Amino acid sequence: MSIICTNLSFSWPDDTPVFDDLSVSVPDGRTGLVAANGSGKSTLLRLITGELTPSGGSVVVEGVLGYLPQHLPFLAEQSVAEVLGVEPIIAALHAIEAGVATEEHFTTIGSDWDIEERTGAELDRLGLGGIELDRPLGTLSGGQVVSLGLAAELLKRPDALLLDEPTNNLDGPARERLTEVLRGWSGCLLVVSHDRALLDGMDRIAALDHGDLRWYGGNFEAYSEAVRAERDVAERQVRNAEQDLKRQKREMQLARERAQRRASNASRNLADAGLARIVAGGLKRDAQVSAARSNEVHANRVGDAQARLDQASRAARPEDRIAIELPGTTVPAGRTVFHGEKLQIAYGEKSVFDPSGVDLDIRGPERIALVGPNGAGKSTLMRLITGAQAPDAGTVTRADGRVAYLSQRLDLLDPARTVLENLTAWAPALTDAERMNLLARFLFRGTRAHLPVRVLSGGERLRATLACVLFGEPAPQLLLLDEPTNNLDLDSVGQLEAALAAYRGAFVVVSHDERFLAEIGITRRLRLADGRLSEAAG
Repeated sequence: MSIICTNLSFSWPDDTPVFDDLSVSVPDGRTGLVAANGSGKSTLLRLITGELTPSGGSVVVEGVLGYLPQHLPFLAEQSVAEVLGVEPIIAALHAIEAGVATEEHFTTIGSDWDIEERTGAELDRLGLGGIELDRPLGTLSGGQVVSLGLAAELLKRPDALLLDEPTNNLDGPARERLTEVLRGWSGCLLVVSHDRALLDGMDRIAALDHGDLRWYGGNFEAYSEAVRAERDVAERQVRNAEQDLKRQKREMQLARERAQRRASNASRNLADAGLARIVAGGLKRDAQVSAARSNEVHANRVGDAQARLDQASRAARPEDRIAIELPGTTVPAGRTVFHGEKLQIAYGEKSVFDPSGVDLDIRGPERIALVGPNGAGKSTLMRLITGAQAPDAGTVTRADGRVAYLSQRLDLLDPARTVLENLTAWAPALTDAERMNLLARFLFRGTRAHLPVRVLSGGERLRATLACVLFGEPAPQLLLLDEPTNNLDLDSVGQLEAALAAYRGAFVVVSHDERFLAEIGITRRLRLADGRLSEAAG
């Protein structure tokens, strides 16, 4: 085992517990770690790396450890060489080549005499060939920075590698290159991801639930089948436990009725028999004790049946699905909801689009996937469509202005207000009862509707934003989503898919998640690359 956690305990400073006496051993091979947002996946990785200190227990890592966090701690002014950690080694090599070698130079190089060749090979393997080592990080796209961070970890030649959501911000080709790199991995690999395609390349899946890990052999598809089978068994056990509980309650009621009849008959018989009062009283007490004992036996059976039902219900863990109807978002077939002609925008002297501009028509109820390499201008085009950014040239027409835009930051809601208060601002015509019922369908039940938006997880914030946007007044007929599955757990991705299935308007989604695009019924693909927008194959 390359990573061994023994009796691990950890709580946040406000005493919120995350792990209590968790023991886990991660073997060599590729392991995918899955769980709901907020379950502690990233926290576990940070405990393994030593970034966080457990309140109890220990962590042992055999060999060199590599770690790619979800949020990379790089600065825009850093160079590629600095991020890769090779700058001092290359400088020492160049000094030796120039004939000014010192003992310090040889110490710096160590065994890395081939560092320039290995660096070039890793960059090529991850699609970063041709990027100069002195290039500032601020000139790279988000996906290129993630790939660069991975290259830095691979250059360490780690025995164990931890990756936290490594496909975030990666375009399709970059995801394929990452998958290829991991396919050939021979050490210990632990990957936190919501990317189903990436998880399908794992040897096993570890599911984190309420501080405990459960292991499943095989890839994510095998894991999903196993979970469905477990749920089917658990649901049958729930039905059996419900029937048993009803039977035990019925038998307890019948036993009470029989005892009451016997007691009533006994009282009449004793009166008719003319027994002495003390004898009659003793017989009556005996009957009462017997009835109480019988009632206790049946009550215990009911209690046991209820416990079995509670246990089966916990094991069943029914999926939380969004169930909504959105008739207000309907767009007649063929109706144009956006028209853009010869759109052009520039940052400084650099034009984002081809000199001839970009032409785009969106008609209802199209479901459009906007794809293309990182840095091509997809988010810029989305802002032009919604009106958040004005074009430097070209004309734009939007139908009724009924356009909603969910950016990667999910910043439409007031973070200081509760979920219910935000919905009230977006849908003032609804009654409080209607709003609470609506939020329940978006899985904000009871007190959850009164939580401030600022404390919500990524998946919860997405659901709250969807509730407000889709039921806002007026309802949107064109919906724009920019990388909506980034940082979502797998359950939240499923909930987003369900919400989009109910949406009847046109939408444009920027996403590199092919499995997600397949699930939401894309009808048209547009590719933005080299400043040109073109139809793409499905």
